[in-house]
Amino acid sequence: MTDPNDMVSVRYMVDDVEEAVAFYTKFLGFEVLTSFPAFADVARGKLRLLLSGPASSAGRPMPDGARPGPGGWNRIHLIVDDIEAEVGRLRDAGAPFRNDILEGPGGKQILLQDPSGNVVELFQPAASNPAR
Repeated sequence: MTDPNDMVSVRYMVDDVEEAVAFYTKFLGFEVLTSFPAFADVARGKLRLLLSGPASSAGRPMPDGARPGPGGWNRIHLIVDDIEAEVGRLRDAGAPFRNDILEGPGGKQILLQDPSGNVVELFQPAASNPAR
């Protein structure tokens, strides 16, 4: 496993930590680093995803009373080799999508939604795109 100090960390607020861990490990191949009732972190390659529930320190209200919550349009971006095959596998396993595969000059993408409404983008670069 990659040393956590060499990883990129992204925090997602989630409604249910256990459900989020199950989603990321079952559907997307993340592995659990640590897991507690209020917080877990999972990893895939050099990406460390911090899953913070409502009872975590990251879920505490701001001074103005606003409470951090899940959802929104910011997202992690995972590159796949064959998006059609990956979408088929995930749909067969029951994963929820927000849209269908879209294609642009840079490649193809689709948005997957975790149990709390956070977005994961699956992206297949165009054949001539050197972004890999």
